[in-house]
Parts: sequence; structure tokens; C-alpha cells
Amino acid sequence: MSEETKQQEVRFDEKPLIPTYFKLSLPLVFSSIISVIYNLVDTYFIAQTGNALLVAGVSLCSPIFMILMAFGNIFAQGGSSLISRLLGQKRADDVKRVSAYCFWISIVVGAVIGGLLLLIRDPFLFLLGASQDTLPYAREYGVVLMIGSPFIVLTFVHTNLTRCAGRSTEAMTGTILGAVINVILDPILIPSMGAMGAAIASVIGYIFTDVFMLIVVLRKCPSFSVKPQFTIQGSFFKEIVLIGITAAITNIASSLCIILVNQKLLVFGDDKIAAMGIVFKITMIVNMILVGFSFGGIPLFGFLAGAGEREKVRKLIRFCLLFTCSIALVMSAIVFVLARPLIGLITPDEALIKIGIPMLHWQVFGMVFAGVVMLMTCLCQATGKALPALVLSLSRQGVVFVVVLLITAAIFGYTGILIAQPLADVISAVMGLCILARLNSV
Repeated sequence: MSEETKQQEVRFDEKPLIPTYFKLSLPLVFSSIISVIYNLVDTYFIAQTGNALLVAGVSLCSPIFMILMAFGNIFAQGGSSLISRLLGQKRADDVKRVSAYCFWISIVVGAVIGGLLLLIRDPFLFLLGASQDTLPYAREYGVVLMIGSPFIVLTFVHTNLTRCAGRSTEAMTGTILGAVINVILDPILIPSMGAMGAAIASVIGYIFTDVFMLIVVLRKCPSFSVKPQFTIQGSFFKEIVLIGITAAITNIASSLCIILVNQKLLVFGDDKIAAMGIVFKITMIVNMILVGFSFGGIPLFGFLAGAGEREKVRKLIRFCLLFTCSIALVMSAIVFVLARPLIGLITPDEALIKIGIPMLHWQVFGMVFAGVVMLMTCLCQATGKALPALVLSLSRQGVVFVVVLLITAAIFGYTGILIAQPLADVISAVMGLCILARLNSV
């Protein structure tokens, strides 16, 4: 085993706990912010066309990204959880096998998912909430994403796994590189190619990230391997899937919830879907920052759990809860107050702005509670607690949300659709704290 590998394997318990947490999580937060920014740039250039149907068509394709993210996260989150614990146990050969398997299998899975979506393209887009008016735009955007699926799925795997080797800064750099490429290409491709141009810019950005991260793994991650490997021992596969599937379910459930919301809003007009698409992009800023601070701690939580450091895990989770709730409260207040100018930055359409303001207000109302759920889910994933992670993954943007949405929409109509998410956040946060109390008592 090389000296560099040894140093990386023990890095987490050689430094103060909280500074190490921030060193791991801050690059992920910055990566998340950059990802949101270039998603907003896509929406901005599309919105400048003044075509609400085009905005709605592209917005409808958000679940495609989330589905690809879901399958990527099976091996990204499941793999990083297992690798972190293996590093804590100093099992270098197993780390190489698991990292190589996650790399190659993610490419295969991405190709399969993209191919299946292409086979059911139009029915699937109608399921997402497309109408006859928005279908052509959704088709242009969605087909390119489906073709680029292997590259998109792979991005999630190596940017997550390299953080386990202490390469958070490099993972952030890779994400920024892809974002910069996307931002450069958007104003070139969108005016001439419309929705298809925006999708092509995004996929090319992902390809650049993939190439950069492959170079990082080959040059700076001696713990990892990219030697072709499509099978691993059953116990490792089980651990990856059990933990990874909870992360995947979160994304799939989010996609299904967006589909359900779009179907409910379709009754009230395509402009409501367009406005909600813009609102989702803005709330992604808060969401992804919370995700960064939550998921950023997974390598550290997993390493400490693998090393048997239970008291350090408890100390870290207490700090993370207080910090996550505080930052969620501050960001929610800022977005709430600046709702009009934030929406106005993306679209000049005054009608969409007026529709979007109350949508945005309700979406950020429950962000503090959403932060609690994210943190508890990540803690369960990192420490190998598959069942609690699964329960939380199916809560705020899953079963709980669906039940709340159906009830509130039936009682309050359009307003009920808007208030469903914050109510689901509150209920899910209570569930998360109950699970935390149970885990601490074990």
C-alpha cells in the first residue's frame, strides 16, 4: 500500500472534527451552487425567447434529470457509503474493487435507462405533463438528455466517490468546469436551436466533467481503480444497493412528485406549469446548498462509523443539525423577501412573475424542516442504516407528500397544491427526529 493511500485512509481522525466536516462539505456546496446556476442559465436564455410554451416544455423535463440522478446515486451514494467505511477499516484492495465496479456499472445503467426512455419517449413526456402545445419543445430537450444518459449518470458517481478519498476540491473543480462549458455554449446554441441547443450544452458540460474526473482518479486517487470490473462479491453489492437505493428512491420520488404536481397544475393552464418550473429552479439554490452540507458529511460519518467512533458521530450530528437549520432559515428568509426580483431575473413575463411569487413563498416556507430530513437521511445512508434511510427517502418528496397533496388539493384546490410541500416537510422532519432519537438509544 502506498504512503499516500495510507495518509488518505486515516485523514479523518487526524484533524479536528468540525473543520474536517467543512473541508469536505464546502466544495460540495460550491459544486451544488454552480450546478444550480447553470440550470438557471439554461432557463434564463430559454425564458428570454418570450415563449411560455418553450419554458414549460423544458421545465417538464426536469424529472428526466432526476431519474438519471437517481440511478447514478445508487452507485454514487451506495458506493461512497461503503467505500468510506472500508477506508475506515483500512481495506485498500476492496476499495479498488468497489470503486472500479461503480464506475463501469454506472455507464451501463445510464445507457440502459436512456434507451428505455427513448423507446417510450412521447407517452413518457405526456406523463410528465406535456400537452399538445408543449410536447414539441419537451421532445427536443428530452431526447438529447436521453441520448446523453451514460455521461450524466457517470458524473454523479465519480464526483461523489472521489470525495471519499479527500478530493472534494477536485470534485468541485470538475463540476465547475462542466458548468462553465454549459454557460459558454448556451447563448451560442439556444438562439439557433432552442430547447435542443440547451440540452446539447448541458450534455457536453457533463462530458467535460467526466473526462476531468477520470484524470483526477488516475492521477490523484491511488486508493481507487478504473480497471474494467462488472461484478463484485455479493455482500458488497447488497450494501451498495441497500444504501444506494434509498438515495435513488429520493430522486425518483421527487420526479414522481413533480409529475403529479404538473398534472394537477395542468388543469389550471400551461402558464402555471411554466411558473412552477421557474420556481423549482430558484428553490434548487436553497435545496442544493442544504444537500451539499448534508451529503458533504457522508464520507466523514461513514469513516467514523467504520472506525467505531460513536461519540464523534453524535457530536458531529448535533453540530450539523444546528448549523443546517440555521442556514436553511436564513436562506429561506432571503428568498421569501426577494421573490419578485429573483423570478424577474429569469423571465421578463409579468404574468409568470405574478403567478410564481406565491408559489415561491410556499416552497421555501418549509425549508428548515426539509434540511432536517436531508441530514437525517444522509446520516442513515453513511452509517449503513438502510431501513431508516429508506423511510426518510419516501417521506417529504414521496408517500407523505403525495398523501398531503391529494388531501390539500381536494380541499383547497389550486392553493392546496402550493401548500402541500411545506406541510409534508414538517411531518417528515418529525419522523426524522424520531428516527434519530431511536438510533441514539441503540
